[in-house]
Amino acid sequence: MIDSPATRPQIVLQPGRSRRFRSGHPWVFSNEISMTAEAKALPPGGLVSIVDAGGERLGVGTFNPHSLIAIRLLSRDSDTVIDEAFLAGRIAQALTLRQSLFPAPFYRLIHAEADGLPGLVVDRYGEVIAVQANTAGMEALLPLLLPALETALSPTAIVLKNDSAVRKLEGLELYDRVERGAIEGPIALEENGAHFFADLITGQKTGWFFDQRDNRAAVAAVARGRSVIDFYSYAGGFAIQAALAGATRAVAVDRSEGSLALAAQSAERNGVALECARADAFAEMERLTAAGQRFGVVVADPPAFVKSKKDLAAGSKGYRKMTRLAAGLVEAGGFLLVASCSHHMALEAFAEEVRHGLSQAGRSGRILRTAGAGADHPLHPWLPESAYLKAMLLQLD
Repeated sequence: MIDSPATRPQIVLQPGRSRRFRSGHPWVFSNEISMTAEAKALPPGGLVSIVDAGGERLGVGTFNPHSLIAIRLLSRDSDTVIDEAFLAGRIAQALTLRQSLFPAPFYRLIHAEADGLPGLVVDRYGEVIAVQANTAGMEALLPLLLPALETALSPTAIVLKNDSAVRKLEGLELYDRVERGAIEGPIALEENGAHFFADLITGQKTGWFFDQRDNRAAVAAVARGRSVIDFYSYAGGFAIQAALAGATRAVAVDRSEGSLALAAQSAERNGVALECARADAFAEMERLTAAGQRFGVVVADPPAFVKSKKDLAAGSKGYRKMTRLAAGLVEAGGFLLVASCSHHMALEAFAEEVRHGLSQAGRSGRILRTAGAGADHPLHPWLPESAYLKAMLLQLD
């Protein structure tokens, strides 16, 4: 993709529809645009200059005529050339921030709009990086992005994890592949002083959930001298950090044999004992309740129950049931962490389902902490709805 401000296509906003964008929002919606035949004919993901109805140039962004979010802003200076140097500058800025936040190179390096690269996610695992391009614009920019990432980080391998369902909304195919270098087996990483292994090839999302870093530390802080069970454990993040913090027993529950194998490998690396149970979380909660088992700390961090707005009613009931079953396993004075990574589940709605679940379980207590993702998952000030992760830590009576 070669960009020239002088020849770049222009997309004109409808009269009176530029105020929100001028105020700082990084998106332009399709119903705010004069969608001419020429605009409709532009290829998805191409670069365009954004112009208001009076002819004033407002910036440059990527354009997809087939998406509700038609334009995603890259720069408010229309004369900016979007090339490898521009992308390298954004990457350098994001890298400087992460290096000031974390002592080791294991974090989310690029978090889409908040880092000035809308639709792009980059996770760093030391010398290996996982890249996810979720929009047509970022897909089109990959030939420039990948060299810029190589220059900034000198990775031994780059994995493209372009399997997110949101790509379908942009008209993109889903695929995974090792784009640069080679990967043999799980990749080692560090978090909160613990060592883990992530599967960047067949593992979930980009291989590891860096977003729960702070919440795992909060659970570990209350785990000493207590038994801990970690439902939807994936690779054992909560359970292993709790064990390192002095938990008397740590149990990881997950349906995936591969995930539990990673958890067991990580436990061995950290020198802690970990019990792995391959089971459906709800079924295991019910079985343990019937057996009269109780734990000092219970964690329930599931995959998204609400993947789209049509799933909201059923997903809400799922969070209520999860809280009810998990709360029933917490010993008196123990702790419960429940989480939702559902983008369409607002914090207030999630908190309401947690309250309902506690009530149905006949439990009372207090909320110690309500939190989202860690600092390597920053939010754009105009996109509060992108705060997808909700986690509540409670002590129950």
